[in-house]
Amino acid sequence: MKAIVAQGYGSPKVFRLEEIDRPEVEAGKVLIKVEVSAATRADAQMRSGKPYVARLFTGISKPKNPIPGTGYAGVVEAVGEGVKDFKAGDRVFGETTLGFSANAEYLLTSADDVLMHLPEIISFSDAAPLGDGAVTSVNFLREVGMVKPGQKVLINGASGALGTSAVQLAKYYGAEVTGVCSTRNVGLVKSLGADHVIDYSKEDFTTRTEAYDLIYDTIGKSSFPEAKGALKKGGKYLSPVMSLPLLWQMLLSRKADKKALFAATGLLKPAELRALLSHLLEVIAEGKHKTVIDRQFPLEKLAEAHTYIDAGHKKGNIIITHS
Repeated sequence: MKAIVAQGYGSPKVFRLEEIDRPEVEAGKVLIKVEVSAATRADAQMRSGKPYVARLFTGISKPKNPIPGTGYAGVVEAVGEGVKDFKAGDRVFGETTLGFSANAEYLLTSADDVLMHLPEIISFSDAAPLGDGAVTSVNFLREVGMVKPGQKVLINGASGALGTSAVQLAKYYGAEVTGVCSTRNVGLVKSLGADHVIDYSKEDFTTRTEAYDLIYDTIGKSSFPEAKGALKKGGKYLSPVMSLPLLWQMLLSRKADKKALFAATGLLKPAELRALLSHLLEVIAEGKHKTVIDRQFPLEKLAEAHTYIDAGHKKGNIIITHS
């Protein structure tokens, strides 16, 4: 089968398209023919090998799992002994978390991992990124931030993969939503339902005083000390981008009236992630969430997709087509 293989850590040039053996189905496992996979900012960060602390999970000198990619959608090719919930021909989607390996023609995963049946109303292209960006925003808004109807929520990076989902989800939960983005993405963020949009080239949202109940910085471009003044009393600053300063700020703010919070969504137990995805499917079924796709690349051009991601100007999601 065709697969993208990383020769080590570094720029997108570490990727090579190779012909390797297709995985053999095993007991308790599901073999999936991947139709579409995702390429994310997190994938690009892991490819770079930075921050170095991440290598404790991914491999010290080179990736333990050389095939990149976590989000995917496809069709079950075969199931191993003992698998009862899936059968050949089923449309599925999911996330491999630190197992990676989604940027390949076939993927072998456990039936108990983050693997879900894909409703017919959702395309492979729309489904592939859900286990990466959208589920993270569900977790941060619903579980970590515990957003409530009527609250004022600011989404920094509102035009990115996490941000486009966050704007829609925050509106679904009944919040008054402000999105922060560049001039060229104002129209997109408004179209997703944002009540207000701040063009960061014209205004710094951190200069606003006690304006928001929640600030969700999807891209980690601000900091808790900078943004704290814009939070109301009892407000929460949420960031999916871990750093040592953020960890320290979390500890210092534990008993304060304004808190900094982080959660590693990808490290949740599979059952917890499946529950978040099930909720997301309900939101999609109600017509309240759509996947925003910026560009698509064929599998053999994954390096070009990562180069585009590294440039920092993508809107929504990048998908990788496998056929």
